[in-house]
Amino acid sequence: MQNHIWNEPINKSLRRTIGRALAQWHMIQEGDNVLVGLSGGKDSLILLHALHDFSRRSPVKFHLAALSVKLTGMNTAPLEDYCRCKNIPYTVIEQPIIEIIAKRREKSPCSFCANMRRGIISSWASQNGYGKLALGHSLDDAAETFFMNIFHAGRAKSFQPVSLMSRTNITVIRPLVLSTEAAIIDEAKRLELPVIPSACPFAGHTERQNTRDFIADLRRKIPDLYSKIVNALENLSDSDAWRHE
Repeated sequence: MQNHIWNEPINKSLRRTIGRALAQWHMIQEGDNVLVGLSGGKDSLILLHALHDFSRRSPVKFHLAALSVKLTGMNTAPLEDYCRCKNIPYTVIEQPIIEIIAKRREKSPCSFCANMRRGIISSWASQNGYGKLALGHSLDDAAETFFMNIFHAGRAKSFQPVSLMSRTNITVIRPLVLSTEAAIIDEAKRLELPVIPSACPFAGHTERQNTRDFIADLRRKIPDLYSKIVNALENLSDSDAWRHE
Protein backbone atom coordinates (compact mmCIF):
# COMPACT_ATOMS: atom_id res chain seq x y z
CA MET A 1 0.00 0.00 0.00
CA GLN A 2 1.45 3.35 -1.04
CA ASN A 3 1.78 6.06 1.60
CA HIS A 4 1.94 9.65 0.28
CA ILE A 5 4.30 10.75 3.08
CA TRP A 6 6.93 8.31 1.79
CA ASN A 7 7.60 10.85 -0.95
CA GLU A 8 8.78 13.43 1.59
CA PRO A 9 12.53 13.97 2.05
CA ILE A 10 14.31 13.16 5.29
CA ASN A 11 14.23 16.05 7.78
CA LYS A 12 16.99 18.66 7.54
CA SER A 13 18.71 17.80 10.82
CA LEU A 14 19.07 14.11 10.06
CA ARG A 15 19.98 14.84 6.43
CA ARG A 16 22.84 17.07 7.61
CA THR A 17 24.13 14.40 9.99
CA ILE A 18 24.01 11.69 7.31
CA GLY A 19 25.50 14.03 4.73
CA ARG A 20 28.38 14.83 7.11
CA ALA A 21 29.18 11.13 7.50
CA LEU A 22 29.00 10.55 3.74
CA ALA A 23 31.37 13.45 3.10
CA GLN A 24 33.72 12.94 6.03
CA TRP A 25 34.54 9.34 5.08
CA HIS A 26 34.03 9.70 1.29
CA MET A 27 31.48 6.88 1.39
CA ILE A 28 29.94 7.22 -2.08
CA GLN A 29 31.58 8.23 -5.36
CA GLU A 30 30.21 9.02 -8.80
CA GLY A 31 28.74 5.95 -10.52
CA ASP A 32 28.76 3.69 -7.45
CA ASN A 33 26.30 0.81 -7.23
CA VAL A 34 25.09 0.86 -3.62
CA LEU A 35 23.17 -2.01 -2.02
CA VAL A 36 21.30 -1.37 1.24
CA GLY A 37 20.93 -4.27 3.66
CA LEU A 38 17.24 -3.88 4.48
CA SER A 39 16.33 -5.68 7.71
CA GLY A 40 12.93 -4.00 8.02
CA GLY A 41 13.94 -2.18 11.20
CA LYS A 42 13.80 1.59 11.62
CA ASP A 43 17.54 2.07 11.02
CA SER A 44 17.75 0.33 7.64
CA LEU A 45 14.52 1.94 6.44
CA ILE A 46 15.72 5.43 7.37
CA LEU A 47 19.02 4.65 5.65
CA LEU A 48 17.27 3.55 2.46
CA HIS A 49 14.94 6.56 2.53
CA ALA A 50 17.84 8.97 3.04
CA LEU A 51 20.06 7.44 0.36
CA HIS A 52 17.18 7.45 -2.11
CA ASP A 53 16.72 11.15 -1.35
CA PHE A 54 20.47 11.79 -1.82
CA SER A 55 20.53 9.79 -5.08
CA ARG A 56 17.94 12.18 -6.55
CA ARG A 57 19.28 15.46 -5.16
CA SER A 58 23.05 15.02 -4.97
CA PRO A 59 25.36 16.05 -7.83
CA VAL A 60 27.16 12.74 -7.17
CA LYS A 61 25.09 10.21 -9.10
CA PHE A 62 24.87 6.60 -7.91
CA HIS A 63 22.58 3.60 -8.34
CA LEU A 64 20.64 2.28 -5.35
CA ALA A 65 19.05 -1.12 -4.58
CA ALA A 66 17.98 -3.04 -1.47
CA LEU A 67 18.18 -6.64 -0.31
CA SER A 68 16.64 -8.45 2.68
CA VAL A 69 17.68 -11.75 4.22
CA LYS A 70 14.30 -13.18 5.19
CA LEU A 71 14.26 -15.02 8.51
CA THR A 72 11.59 -17.59 9.34
CA GLY A 73 8.36 -15.78 10.21
CA MET A 74 9.46 -12.47 8.69
CA ASN A 75 6.89 -10.65 6.56
CA THR A 76 8.64 -8.69 3.82
CA ALA A 77 5.43 -7.57 2.04
CA PRO A 78 5.48 -4.05 3.59
CA LEU A 79 9.10 -3.63 2.48
CA GLU A 80 8.17 -4.72 -1.05
CA ASP A 81 5.39 -2.11 -1.09
CA TYR A 82 7.76 0.61 0.08
CA CYS A 83 10.48 -0.21 -2.47
CA ARG A 84 7.89 -0.41 -5.24
CA CYS A 85 6.58 3.03 -4.25
CA LYS A 86 10.11 4.47 -4.32
CA ASN A 87 11.05 2.58 -7.51
CA ILE A 88 13.98 0.90 -5.73
CA PRO A 89 15.04 -2.55 -7.02
CA TYR A 90 14.45 -5.01 -4.18
CA THR A 91 15.55 -8.62 -3.64
CA VAL A 92 14.64 -11.11 -0.88
CA ILE A 93 16.76 -14.14 0.05
CA GLU A 94 15.23 -16.65 2.47
CA GLN A 95 17.60 -18.16 5.03
CA PRO A 96 16.72 -20.20 8.20
CA ILE A 97 19.28 -18.42 10.39
CA ILE A 98 17.19 -18.72 13.57
CA GLU A 99 16.99 -22.49 13.17
CA ILE A 100 20.75 -22.68 12.53
CA ILE A 101 21.42 -20.67 15.72
CA ALA A 102 19.16 -22.98 17.76
CA LYS A 103 20.76 -26.11 16.33
CA ARG A 104 24.29 -24.84 17.01
CA ARG A 105 23.29 -23.46 20.43
CA GLU A 106 25.13 -20.26 19.63
CA LYS A 107 26.22 -18.30 22.70
CA SER A 108 26.28 -15.03 20.73
CA PRO A 109 23.19 -15.22 18.49
CA CYS A 110 23.23 -11.53 17.53
CA SER A 111 26.82 -11.61 16.37
CA PHE A 112 26.33 -14.90 14.49
CA CYS A 113 23.16 -13.64 12.78
CA ALA A 114 24.74 -10.31 11.81
CA ASN A 115 27.83 -11.98 10.37
CA MET A 116 25.80 -14.56 8.45
CA ARG A 117 23.43 -11.97 6.99
CA ARG A 118 26.32 -9.69 6.06
CA GLY A 119 28.05 -12.60 4.33
CA ILE A 120 24.93 -13.50 2.35
CA ILE A 121 24.30 -9.89 1.31
CA SER A 122 27.92 -9.16 0.39
CA SER A 123 28.13 -12.34 -1.71
CA TRP A 124 24.98 -11.33 -3.59
CA ALA A 125 26.34 -7.80 -4.03
CA SER A 126 29.61 -9.13 -5.44
CA GLN A 127 27.81 -11.42 -7.88
CA ASN A 128 25.49 -8.65 -9.09
CA GLY A 129 27.85 -5.73 -9.56
CA TYR A 130 27.31 -3.77 -6.34
CA GLY A 131 30.61 -2.49 -4.95
CA LYS A 132 29.19 -0.75 -1.87
CA LEU A 133 27.10 -2.30 0.90
CA ALA A 134 25.29 0.24 3.11
CA LEU A 135 24.37 -0.91 6.62
CA GLY A 136 22.13 0.92 9.09
CA HIS A 137 24.42 1.05 12.12
CA SER A 138 23.80 4.19 14.16
CA LEU A 139 25.86 6.16 16.67
CA ASP A 140 24.15 4.16 19.43
CA ASP A 141 25.33 0.91 17.79
CA ALA A 142 28.88 2.28 17.59
CA ALA A 143 28.82 3.19 21.30
CA GLU A 144 27.44 -0.23 22.26
CA THR A 145 30.11 -2.00 20.20
CA PHE A 146 32.78 0.22 21.80
CA PHE A 147 31.76 -0.78 25.33
CA MET A 148 31.19 -4.44 24.44
CA ASN A 149 34.72 -4.63 23.09
CA ILE A 150 36.04 -3.13 26.33
CA PHE A 151 33.96 -5.44 28.53
CA HIS A 152 34.43 -8.69 26.61
CA ALA A 153 37.59 -8.30 24.53
CA GLY A 154 39.62 -5.72 26.44
CA ARG A 155 39.95 -3.52 23.35
CA ALA A 156 38.96 0.13 22.89
CA LYS A 157 37.48 -0.10 19.39
CA SER A 158 34.25 -0.09 17.41
CA PHE A 159 33.32 -0.86 13.81
CA GLN A 160 34.71 1.44 11.11
CA PRO A 161 32.46 3.90 9.21
CA VAL A 162 34.00 2.47 6.02
CA SER A 163 35.64 -0.96 5.74
CA LEU A 164 36.60 -3.43 3.03
CA MET A 165 35.40 -7.03 3.07
CA SER A 166 38.44 -8.69 1.52
CA ARG A 167 36.70 -11.99 0.69
CA THR A 168 34.15 -10.37 -1.61
CA ASN A 169 35.98 -7.06 -2.26
CA ILE A 170 32.85 -5.19 -1.13
CA THR A 171 33.19 -1.87 0.69
CA VAL A 172 30.87 -1.58 3.69
CA ILE A 173 29.63 1.93 4.47
CA ARG A 174 27.65 3.10 7.51
CA PRO A 175 26.08 6.49 6.69
CA LEU A 176 24.09 6.59 9.98
CA VAL A 177 27.22 6.30 12.12
CA LEU A 178 26.85 9.90 13.42
CA SER A 179 23.04 9.71 13.81
CA THR A 180 21.40 8.89 17.14
CA GLU A 181 18.75 6.23 17.55
CA ALA A 182 16.39 8.81 19.07
CA ALA A 183 16.53 10.95 15.92
CA ILE A 184 16.05 7.86 13.74
CA ILE A 185 13.02 6.70 15.75
CA ASP A 186 11.35 10.12 15.54
CA GLU A 187 11.89 10.39 11.78
CA ALA A 188 10.72 6.82 11.09
CA LYS A 189 7.49 7.63 12.92
CA ARG A 190 7.03 10.94 11.11
CA LEU A 191 7.49 9.32 7.71
CA GLU A 192 5.29 6.38 8.71
CA LEU A 193 7.90 3.97 7.38
CA PRO A 194 6.78 0.31 7.27
CA VAL A 195 8.91 -0.93 10.18
CA ILE A 196 8.22 -4.64 10.60
CA PRO A 197 8.28 -6.48 13.94
CA SER A 198 11.46 -8.39 14.69
CA ALA A 199 11.22 -12.13 14.00
CA CYS A 200 14.18 -12.78 16.31
CA PRO A 201 13.33 -14.84 19.44
CA PHE A 202 16.52 -13.61 21.15
CA ALA A 203 15.64 -9.89 21.03
CA GLY A 204 15.94 -8.21 24.42
CA HIS A 205 17.85 -11.07 26.03
CA THR A 206 21.41 -10.49 24.82
CA GLU A 207 24.68 -8.97 25.98
CA ARG A 208 24.06 -6.08 23.58
CA GLN A 209 20.79 -5.30 25.37
CA ASN A 210 22.62 -5.36 28.71
CA THR A 211 25.21 -2.96 27.30
CA ARG A 212 22.42 -0.75 25.91
CA ASP A 213 20.86 -0.52 29.39
CA PHE A 214 24.28 0.30 30.90
CA ILE A 215 24.85 3.11 28.37
CA ALA A 216 21.36 4.55 28.96
CA ASP A 217 22.17 4.86 32.66
CA LEU A 218 25.60 6.34 31.91
CA ARG A 219 24.16 8.95 29.54
CA ARG A 220 21.89 10.23 32.29
CA LYS A 221 25.05 11.11 34.23
CA ILE A 222 27.16 12.13 31.20
CA PRO A 223 24.85 13.78 28.63
CA ASP A 224 27.67 14.30 26.07
CA LEU A 225 28.91 10.70 26.35
CA TYR A 226 28.44 9.99 22.63
CA SER A 227 30.52 12.97 21.51
CA LYS A 228 33.28 11.85 23.87
CA ILE A 229 33.20 8.32 22.39
CA VAL A 230 33.38 9.69 18.82
CA ASN A 231 36.29 11.91 19.83
CA ALA A 232 38.06 8.92 21.37
CA LEU A 233 37.52 6.75 18.29
CA GLU A 234 38.73 9.50 15.95
CA ASN A 235 41.84 10.20 18.02
CA LEU A 236 43.14 6.78 19.07
CA SER A 237 46.91 6.91 18.81
CA ASP A 238 49.95 4.85 19.71
CA SER A 239 50.94 7.51 22.22
CA ASP A 240 47.86 6.68 24.31
CA ALA A 241 48.63 2.97 24.50
CA TRP A 242 50.59 1.37 27.37
CA ARG A 243 53.70 0.03 25.71
CA HIS A 244 56.27 -2.41 27.06
CA GLU A 245 59.90 -1.36 26.76
